[in-house]
Amino acid sequence: MDLIADILLVAGSFGAAVYCYVLAARLKRFTTLESGMGGAIAVLSAQVDEMTAALDKARGAANGSAESLAALTARGEEVTRRLELLVASLHDLPEPKPAARPAEADPAEDDRRPRFVRRRRETMEAAE
Repeated sequence: MDLIADILLVAGSFGAAVYCYVLAARLKRFTTLESGMGGAIAVLSAQVDEMTAALDKARGAANGSAESLAALTARGEEVTRRLELLVASLHDLPEPKPAARPAEADPAEDDRRPRFVRRRRETMEAAE
Protein backbone atom coordinates (compact mmCIF):
# COMPACT_ATOMS: atom_id res chain seq x y z
CA MET A 1 0.00 0.00 0.00
CA ASP A 2 2.81 2.38 0.77
CA LEU A 3 4.38 1.49 -2.54
CA ILE A 4 1.22 2.33 -4.46
CA ALA A 5 0.84 5.63 -2.57
CA ASP A 6 4.46 6.51 -3.35
CA ILE A 7 4.00 5.67 -7.05
CA LEU A 8 0.85 7.86 -7.23
CA LEU A 9 2.66 10.65 -5.39
CA VAL A 10 5.60 10.51 -7.84
CA ALA A 11 3.20 10.39 -10.82
CA GLY A 12 1.30 13.41 -9.48
CA SER A 13 4.55 15.31 -8.92
CA PHE A 14 5.74 14.43 -12.41
CA GLY A 15 2.41 15.62 -13.89
CA ALA A 16 2.60 18.90 -11.93
CA ALA A 17 6.19 19.42 -13.16
CA VAL A 18 5.16 18.89 -16.80
CA TYR A 19 2.21 21.24 -16.30
CA CYS A 20 4.48 23.93 -14.81
CA TYR A 21 6.96 23.53 -17.69
CA VAL A 22 4.19 23.99 -20.28
CA LEU A 23 2.84 27.05 -18.46
CA ALA A 24 6.34 28.57 -18.25
CA ALA A 25 6.84 28.13 -22.00
CA ARG A 26 3.45 29.71 -22.76
CA LEU A 27 4.15 32.59 -20.42
CA LYS A 28 7.52 33.20 -22.05
CA ARG A 29 5.87 33.36 -25.51
CA PHE A 30 3.10 35.55 -24.13
CA THR A 31 5.44 38.19 -22.73
CA THR A 32 7.94 38.38 -25.60
CA LEU A 33 8.13 42.01 -26.69
CA GLU A 34 8.86 41.48 -30.38
CA SER A 35 6.34 38.87 -31.46
CA GLY A 36 4.07 37.90 -28.62
CA MET A 37 1.26 39.52 -26.75
CA GLY A 38 3.74 41.78 -24.96
CA GLY A 39 4.58 43.39 -28.30
CA ALA A 40 0.93 44.01 -29.00
CA ILE A 41 0.48 45.52 -25.56
CA ALA A 42 3.54 47.76 -26.07
CA VAL A 43 2.21 48.95 -29.46
CA LEU A 44 -1.23 49.62 -28.02
CA SER A 45 0.31 51.53 -25.12
CA ALA A 46 2.26 53.74 -27.55
CA GLN A 47 -0.90 54.36 -29.58
CA VAL A 48 -2.81 55.33 -26.44
CA ASP A 49 -0.08 57.86 -25.61
CA GLU A 50 -0.23 59.32 -29.12
CA MET A 51 -4.02 59.52 -29.04
CA THR A 52 -3.89 61.24 -25.65
CA ALA A 53 -1.51 63.86 -27.05
CA ALA A 54 -3.72 64.36 -30.12
CA LEU A 55 -6.80 64.66 -27.90
CA ASP A 56 -5.11 67.32 -25.75
CA LYS A 57 -4.13 69.26 -28.87
CA ALA A 58 -7.68 69.01 -30.28
CA ARG A 59 -9.15 70.06 -26.95
CA GLY A 60 -6.94 73.16 -26.91
CA ALA A 61 -7.97 74.07 -30.46
CA ALA A 62 -11.65 73.53 -29.62
CA ASN A 63 -11.37 75.74 -26.54
CA GLY A 64 -9.76 78.49 -28.63
CA SER A 65 -12.48 78.21 -31.26
CA ALA A 66 -15.19 78.29 -28.58
CA GLU A 67 -13.76 81.45 -27.05
CA SER A 68 -13.51 83.10 -30.48
CA LEU A 69 -17.08 82.08 -31.30
CA ALA A 70 -18.32 83.46 -27.98
CA ALA A 71 -16.59 86.78 -28.65
CA LEU A 72 -18.04 86.97 -32.17
CA THR A 73 -21.51 86.12 -30.87
CA ALA A 74 -21.32 88.87 -28.26
CA ARG A 75 -20.16 91.32 -30.93
CA GLY A 76 -23.02 90.26 -33.22
CA GLU A 77 -25.56 90.76 -30.44
CA GLU A 78 -24.19 94.26 -29.80
CA VAL A 79 -24.45 95.12 -33.50
CA THR A 80 -27.99 93.71 -33.55
CA ARG A 81 -28.99 95.99 -30.67
CA ARG A 82 -27.54 99.01 -32.46
CA LEU A 83 -29.30 98.11 -35.73
CA GLU A 84 -32.62 97.66 -33.92
CA LEU A 85 -32.18 101.10 -32.38
CA LEU A 86 -31.41 102.62 -35.78
CA VAL A 87 -34.42 100.95 -37.40
CA ALA A 88 -36.64 102.13 -34.54
CA SER A 89 -35.39 105.67 -35.01
CA LEU A 90 -36.15 105.49 -38.76
CA HIS A 91 -39.82 104.84 -37.99
CA ASP A 92 -40.01 108.27 -36.35
CA LEU A 93 -38.99 110.11 -39.56
CA PRO A 94 -41.76 111.54 -41.78
CA GLU A 95 -42.43 109.84 -45.10
CA PRO A 96 -40.73 111.61 -48.02
CA LYS A 97 -43.06 113.21 -50.55
CA PRO A 98 -42.80 111.82 -54.07
CA ALA A 99 -41.16 114.19 -56.55
CA ALA A 100 -43.53 115.63 -59.14
CA ARG A 101 -42.81 114.86 -62.78
CA PRO A 102 -42.55 117.72 -65.17
CA ALA A 103 -45.65 118.03 -67.35
CA GLU A 104 -43.76 118.45 -70.62
CA ALA A 105 -41.84 115.18 -70.22
CA ASP A 106 -43.00 112.62 -72.76
CA PRO A 107 -43.44 109.11 -71.27
CA ALA A 108 -42.34 107.57 -74.57
CA GLU A 109 -38.93 109.19 -74.16
CA ASP A 110 -38.33 107.25 -70.99
CA ASP A 111 -38.71 103.97 -72.86
CA ARG A 112 -36.15 104.80 -75.53
CA ARG A 113 -32.61 103.67 -75.20
CA PRO A 114 -30.07 106.40 -74.59
CA ARG A 115 -27.91 107.31 -77.55
CA PHE A 116 -24.28 108.06 -77.29
CA VAL A 117 -22.71 110.22 -79.95
CA ARG A 118 -18.99 110.33 -80.36
CA ARG A 119 -17.43 113.40 -81.87
CA ARG A 120 -13.95 113.83 -83.07
CA ARG A 121 -12.01 116.64 -81.58
CA GLU A 122 -10.31 118.81 -84.05
CA THR A 123 -6.82 119.71 -83.09
CA MET A 124 -6.00 123.37 -83.19
CA GLU A 125 -2.72 124.40 -84.60
CA ALA A 126 -0.68 126.80 -82.63
CA ALA A 127 -0.56 130.29 -84.13
CA GLU A 128 2.83 131.61 -84.86
